[in-house]
Amino acid sequence: MEKQLVLRHEDLELTATLHYPVGECSEQRSPAVVICHGFIGSRIGVDRLFVKTARALAAQGSFVLRFDYGGCGESTGSYGALGFESMIRQTQTALNYVLSMDCVDPQRVTLLGHSLGGAVALHTAVKDKRVGRLILWSAVGYPFNDIVRIVGRQGYDEAVLKGSTDYAGYTLEPVFFDTLQQHQPFQAASRFSGDVLLVHGTSDDVIPADYSFLYQKLFWTRGDGLCDKEIIFQADHTYSASSHQQEAIRVSSDWLTRLEKRHEQWLDWSI
Repeated sequence: MEKQLVLRHEDLELTATLHYPVGECSEQRSPAVVICHGFIGSRIGVDRLFVKTARALAAQGSFVLRFDYGGCGESTGSYGALGFESMIRQTQTALNYVLSMDCVDPQRVTLLGHSLGGAVALHTAVKDKRVGRLILWSAVGYPFNDIVRIVGRQGYDEAVLKGSTDYAGYTLEPVFFDTLQQHQPFQAASRFSGDVLLVHGTSDDVIPADYSFLYQKLFWTRGDGLCDKEIIFQADHTYSASSHQQEAIRVSSDWLTRLEKRHEQWLDWSI
């Protein structure tokens, strides 16, 4: 079962889709996953990546919420006038909605972020202790440098000099780039104490796969929380090949399943 809804965030209307797990609202509460899309993306994803992911995770037993950030997809607002900090707050609004449901287990909440959404998910998890798990797909490591490289230095200079630049039909303002400079995911990594899965493709020519190796080293320095990594051979930035999509989804689903088994074993032991 899937439900379309609108989340109210400040003066924005964020369009979202909620996927219900099999056996919803049973005696035991279910885990939840919130999907954070990337730069100028949407809750559908390239080649319907997030639709397929949400349905697979819901079939596994999770509530899954995927939503459009302000100015993206069907949500209101101007994406390029909002910035990174706004995306963190929007993600928290999505978390508020999910955690308001009685059927959701607040101890089993995951953010799944792709590309820039991965960096947003990480910073949200550092700020919001309700997030206990992170799945980072091809996560951005240096938001400002990485996005400027995508947009082009000429586009960035135009935004600074003229007040805005057009990229793929999106109007990006200086405030957008300014907020990217204020957030450093690699520095934030050590401040998240939950469990992490890193997924990256070897043929990603947008965000280097090396980032995931560095992320893993940083997550390993923590005192709490495990970190696993999966490198998918020849997968590109958006896992556009069907086999690569299936692998990213399978790896993520299997990882969550292992965490669920560990959670059940802990409950049995504690009882």
